[in-house]
Amino acid sequence: MVEEMRVRLWRHDMQLRTPVSSAAQIHATRPHLFLEVQIDGVCGLGEISPQPELLNGDPGLDDVLIELEHFTLRQFIEASEREGGSPNWARVTHFAGSRRASYPASALLELALLDAQLRSRRCRIDEHWPARYETPLQATVSLLDDGDWSVPDDAVQVRAKISTVDVPNERWKRLAELSRPVLLDFNCSAASVQDAADVVAIARSHVELSAIEQPFAAGNVVEHARLAAVLDVDVSIDEGVRHRRDLDQIARYRAAKMVCIKPARVGGYAQARTMIDRASDLGLGVYLGGFFESPLARGANRALARHLITRPSDVAVVGLEGDEGVLTADPWGCGYLPGPVLEDAVPLITRNC
Repeated sequence: MVEEMRVRLWRHDMQLRTPVSSAAQIHATRPHLFLEVQIDGVCGLGEISPQPELLNGDPGLDDVLIELEHFTLRQFIEASEREGGSPNWARVTHFAGSRRASYPASALLELALLDAQLRSRRCRIDEHWPARYETPLQATVSLLDDGDWSVPDDAVQVRAKISTVDVPNERWKRLAELSRPVLLDFNCSAASVQDAADVVAIARSHVELSAIEQPFAAGNVVEHARLAAVLDVDVSIDEGVRHRRDLDQIARYRAAKMVCIKPARVGGYAQARTMIDRASDLGLGVYLGGFFESPLARGANRALARHLITRPSDVAVVGLEGDEGVLTADPWGCGYLPGPVLEDAVPLITRNC
């Protein structure tokens, strides 16, 4: 029996209650894409929050929308018609393209299908991935900001945004007063090994460093390896982790001891699980990233982290403005369905199959 399906895609922008500056942008307002896949009356909802514009190897919003409309959703519909039903959620990554925007587009569709398939079985995401660890929380602040920092009391580590510009001593003092280990996040802004090493030396005079994250451009394994060889602080790679071959290169060149895996960046949760296992096999420490998501995708991230990861990860609650009425709580799946704000909005894409 052929399933009846409907696909709807919305965009809804939300603001961080506490904006965060990084080396190349100020994170204040972020677009969110919500994809509903309804299969025989059962609804599944997915979410990603792509970069507004291309940055550090991550595709911009427009590229992701083109990928969704012309490739990801078309391939999904064709596969569903060919097979007489929607593919299992974990298969989405297998027909993803190799374009820059293919990974976040696939992640969005995959989460919507996972949510629908869990809901059809009256199953919750935390039952699908039962908690095995109490994954510690990581909070994010910026040494490039003058404003207030919001750090949950139960966060055990702070990710601090930085660049190679001079940071006033009073900000280092504020960071030290948080009394937590610091992961120093360069967001690809270091110009040389010496630049990064100089910043690390200054930081170590103020705070306890747990690691430094992505000082150089995504894909620049060589400079990361050169830096790792001269530092006694762990190097982590974030923007440079998109595929299993990236992990192999990082381990081969000893470019880092830790990696940050973001489900939306690597193509979804099935791929994230594979990469977490692969990183562990290679001796790389793993933590989960994802700072901008609403409670929908953040809840899925949290469930995956508690199932697999022991290191501090980006699974704390992040304050958002403009989220009222966007989602409606639901006991099954990932915990949310489209709220009145989405239901009353005109979708960017609608497909009836």
